[in-house]
Amino acid sequence: LQRMLSMAVEVDRSPTCSSRKIADDIFPFILNIPLRSQREALLNTMESQLLRCRLLELLFQHSCDVPTTSSMSLDKILYFLSHSSVLPQFQDETATWQRWDEMLQYLSLLLMSYQSVKLAFPLAEHLRSSLCDRMDLIVQKAKPRLQDSDDISQLDIQLKMNDFINRMQEALGQPLPLQIQEKLFMLQ
Repeated sequence: LQRMLSMAVEVDRSPTCSSRKIADDIFPFILNIPLRSQREALLNTMESQLLRCRLLELLFQHSCDVPTTSSMSLDKILYFLSHSSVLPQFQDETATWQRWDEMLQYLSLLLMSYQSVKLAFPLAEHLRSSLCDRMDLIVQKAKPRLQDSDDISQLDIQLKMNDFINRMQEALGQPLPLQIQEKLFMLQ
């Protein structure tokens, strides 16, 4: 399935468009996956970083009270950090801290997927070209071009992280478990 999804993203003339179409079709099914282990298995085994990035973006958009219309960027990931909540569909019998832990896991996965997409396709034009047309661009070894919204400061990161930690501690009503502290450190 993962190989087929990856190929489906690539065979279209525009990987960006095809990943959006496929993610829009798959997303409702992800919301209905009952167990965290099953959701993580699907997302962790996804071969297409572009498709995984888009699915995680949809997941976080869905969890925001006020979704953002900006394009995927580091700034958007910080927005998700500040505005996302634990998804109500995923609130099963697990402890509250485990739901926050899952959210952090997905934020880290989104960041890694986004970074992989940026490195694999340094110029946005790469993602709007077919695989055949992209070969020339890839051979030229174009350097990644940052978007304005990818230019974030350490202060921005620190402020958003502090805000997120305060929000999480308020929701949990107790000190953060070690597992969550480690994930916060890795994400930062």
